[in-house]
Parts: sequence; structure tokens; C-alpha cells
Amino acid sequence: MTSLSTTPALQSLYPRQREAWVEDVPLRTEDGTRLILRRVTDTGAPAGQRPAVLLLHGHTASSDMFLVPEIRNLVEVLLDGGYEPWLLDWRGSCRLPYNETGARFTYDDVAVYDIPAAVTTIRERIGDQQLFVVAHCIGALTLSLSLTAGLVTGLAGVVAHGVFLTPKMSVKTRLRTSLGGELLRSRLDHIPVDFRKVGLRSRFLPAYALLARGTDDCADPTCRLVHNSWGMGGDLFVHDNLHPRTHERLAELLGPVPTWILPHMRRVELAHAVMRWHDNDDRYEALPVNAVDAADRLDCPVLLLAGSQNKFWENSNELCYEVLSERYPQLDVRYVEVPGYGHLDAIIGRGAALDVFGHILHFLGEHR
Repeated sequence: MTSLSTTPALQSLYPRQREAWVEDVPLRTEDGTRLILRRVTDTGAPAGQRPAVLLLHGHTASSDMFLVPEIRNLVEVLLDGGYEPWLLDWRGSCRLPYNETGARFTYDDVAVYDIPAAVTTIRERIGDQQLFVVAHCIGALTLSLSLTAGLVTGLAGVVAHGVFLTPKMSVKTRLRTSLGGELLRSRLDHIPVDFRKVGLRSRFLPAYALLARGTDDCADPTCRLVHNSWGMGGDLFVHDNLHPRTHERLAELLGPVPTWILPHMRRVELAHAVMRWHDNDDRYEALPVNAVDAADRLDCPVLLLAGSQNKFWENSNELCYEVLSERYPQLDVRYVEVPGYGHLDAIIGRGAALDVFGHILHFLGEHR
């Protein structure tokens, strides 16, 4: 275990009154993939005596997005609210090498292997305590597959931020993902986001120069690439909502973009429904072909959360709320839109603790 208040990577500008400890929990999935699972425990409360909250990051991000030190981050808010955060780095994490090297994967693998393995491990540690999940972006999308497949059941509640069962991009982003994505995928298997590591003679330079073009006022090419949503045209955040230090570390918070994942993303977005990728592979037989058609298997309350200025997933969660309300009125689903926020900044923004996290705490408290 390491202390949350003494580990340099997790040193906060807003120190808590009590220390917290981070425990690394070994986790390897059934397909042999090594993941990172961390338990954060308040030293003022014995482990296992608080409701647990599993945090799921987006693709190419990592669990560090919930620990950004220059803001009052989500882990600190949950600890102070009486919860025990669990941080999973699933195989799409930039803390792991799988976006660049090793066997390629689809979101089916995350739904079948990663999330169920984490939930099982956590339950072995916490016993009968409640378990919630707060999931961001692709973490929420893959969680929806796990839930509708019945691979994860009995949660106390789910907060899905940005997207859940009905992904919907802007027309511009859809076209660039389809056309530009195919062009890039034929030439590169991944694209780095850190301009400082590209180099003038790198094979990535032409693609980087093209993708880092943008209309925003920021001169940082790394910011331009990230800000334009993996270079595909949909803004990932409202620029002014980021703390200057967070802006400087974007390349640390978001890793290389694997171009080989784009076909699965394109499939689910064109359908406006989460779809499994593997149709003829028994390993993924438990997953529904279309997760919306199996949404009646959701057995816990769901909060659909989104920023009003989300230019990447647009109104995906509002659409999800409308679809679920009409097709499955028996489900406990609600939708909250946060004014002035985009996508990523609703988690790592300097004002997120005041403007966003309160909605999460209120939902968790209602079902505690």
C-alpha cells in the first residue's frame, strides 16, 4: 500500500483532512490479460465498511483521470462522501501497453473479460457491501454490454457519463471517423498524442501534422490533436474548463490512439446502439447483438450524465434516456445535463467538483 497524500504522482493541491491509502490488487482476466486494479481506502474507516465505487475511464485515458492532483478530483470527493473508490485500468488504458503492442482487442473483450473480472475481485474483498459503478465514455459503453449480457449483476447503481447504450456522434465526427479513420488505419496501427515524442523524421509526422490542425486558439499541437477528439473533429472538452496544469499534462492523461479499434466504434455509432463485434465466436456468445434490445436486463438504477456542450457524443445520453423511457418504462433511469461542460472536462475540469460531482454523490446517496 502507498499513502495517497505522500505519493508524488497523487499529491493534491487540496489536501484532505485524513490520509488515504492505495492498495494494488492483482488482476488477470480469463484470457490472460494483466490489468491494474487499485483500492483507495480512507485511514479513518476500516476497509470494506463503506460502499465501494468502481471507476471506469475512457479509451486511451487511464484511472489517473480520476486522480488529477491540481483539482479536487473524484476520488477525493468520493472518499470525503463516505465511499471507497476502486480504480480499474482496463486494457484500453494508457498505463498499459495494449494500445500500441500485443494482441489487438475490441470492446467485446472489455465487456466479457475486464469489467466482470474487476467486479468479481472487488466483491471478494468487500463482501456484502454495496458496489456502485461510475463510468466515463467507452468505459460506460462497454459496461452497458456487460450489464445487458448479464455478466455484471446486482450493482447498487450506475453512473454513465457521456454515453451509454445509444452512441451518437456529430455528422462531422462520423464522416471523419469513417473516411479519415480508414485512411489512417491502412497506414498506421496507432497515433501518438504527445507531439514532443513524434520527432521531425518520424513516420507519424505527416498524420500528426494533418490531425493537429484545428480552429481553436490554442497553439499547443498536442492539445489540438486531443481537443479534436483523436483528430476526428469532435471536441473532447471545453478548453477554458481545464486547469492550466491539467492542460500541460494532456499527453500524460491520454495515450496513443489505436486506429484498429475504429471499425467497432463506427459500427456502434452508425447503429446508434452498442453492438457486439464478434458474431461467430463462442467466446462472446453471451453478449447481445444489440445491447438496446436487451436493456430489460438492467437490474439497477442508472444515472445518465452529460455536459450540455459535449461535441463528441453530442446528446447520446439524452437519446438513451428517451429510448429507455419509451421501450422499458419499468427501468429506474434518469438523465442530468450539466450546463457549460463538454465531455472530458466534466471529469478533469477545475470546477467539476462543484458543478458535476454533486450530481454523482446525490445519486449514490439516494441508493445507499
